[in-house]
Amino acid sequence: MTVNKKATISIIIAMATFGTVGFVAPKTGLKAIDLVFIRCVFATIFLFSVWYFSGLAKKEIFNKKDITLSLFSGILLVMNWVFLFKSFENLSVTISVSIYYLAPVILFLLGSLIYKEKITVIPLLGVLSSFIGSILLSGINSDFTLDKFLSSGVIWAFLAAIFYGLLMIVNKGITKTSSYFTTLLQTTLGFLLLIPFVKFDSFQNLHLENWSFILIIGFVHTGVIYALFFGNIRFLPSNMIAVLTFLDPAVAIVLDTVITGFKPTPTQIIGIFMTFLGIALILLLNSPKKVSQNSNEKIAN
Repeated sequence: MTVNKKATISIIIAMATFGTVGFVAPKTGLKAIDLVFIRCVFATIFLFSVWYFSGLAKKEIFNKKDITLSLFSGILLVMNWVFLFKSFENLSVTISVSIYYLAPVILFLLGSLIYKEKITVIPLLGVLSSFIGSILLSGINSDFTLDKFLSSGVIWAFLAAIFYGLLMIVNKGITKTSSYFTTLLQTTLGFLLLIPFVKFDSFQNLHLENWSFILIIGFVHTGVIYALFFGNIRFLPSNMIAVLTFLDPAVAIVLDTVITGFKPTPTQIIGIFMTFLGIALILLLNSPKKVSQNSNEKIAN
């Protein structure tokens, strides 16, 4: 099978860019809910512009079931983003993304349960490896207490991973509506749902630099990169996409080490290795041979 080079480069750019979101978020000067709200606003503006003015709107299939699922997944997406940004407020980017990327493991377990699929030995070892790795990453030791765990930020990363997994499960049921319109519905519902919880006063004290990073997250991370990702994902086999998915956390971890000087403990290094080994076993050994043209299984950061 000939690999589409243009699509491959586009996905590489998209995944590498996704990996920088953990460093851009703190520079916005906003807390998680406020940041997700404004991200949804700018993403909605961009995605609607692409969807409408590119002519995709004229070809759109407005399927009632898909629209219902898209709106439900919009709730999951908002929860996913809020918890992810909450984790960035309390944890290093390395620990956050390592735990966050347990989502494929959660997806695999939920999928096996829902579709009553038999779990073979190797994927089971992958689940076990990821579980042990996440425990080591969490910093659980002899001084462990529930209060320390809840205040560490680890719980936010775990919740983000859970909602990410649920989001991918729901998105599997969306088959007729385009990825662009699905994501547009999700981000539109997102900012509408968050209006009652947003502290609008927090936007008044922002500087030009803060707004620059807000625009980057809204238009680049969510708008341009989503368009780049969804516009090219259908041209690549899913085993290659599974490999390229690791660019996101890899870039995040490298930047965390270089920019912030984060140095994981030996136990955390083992935890990172075991977590991603387990995820790799599940992603690479359980990916279907073909990606549907309307694939919308991956909602990135």
